[in-house]
Amino acid sequence: QVQVAESGGQLVQIGESLRLSCAISGRTFSNFVVGWFRRTPGKEREFVTGIQWSDGMAGYEDSVKGRFTVSKDIAKDMVYLQMNSLKFEDTAVYLCGILLDGAWTDADDYQYWGQGTQVTVSS
Repeated sequence: QVQVAESGGQLVQIGESLRLSCAISGRTFSNFVVGWFRRTPGKEREFVTGIQWSDGMAGYEDSVKGRFTVSKDIAKDMVYLQMNSLKFEDTAVYLCGILLDGAWTDADDYQYWGQGTQVTVSS
């Protein structure tokens, strides 16, 4: 019943900005965390940022602090990831997940996932 869908990924150049969206539908729970992870070939999903739906508390991986901002729109059941000053190293498939109980940074604890959206940062 629960569905998660990311959108907004595209090809951009180093230094540019991009905003990703995560749409949530079919949920019945109200206390959860929405996390953003990224995946590159041959690697596990890496935690980027997460936001607690109920109070807006957010956390970030060190490499994106000061560049990325996560936000939510309760009325629209949407979470956004604003990415500024993009670097080549940010290239990845970005995934949105729902955490009901567990560690924010552990992808295996998330119960629902979107399909991912590709972000490519070129020189």
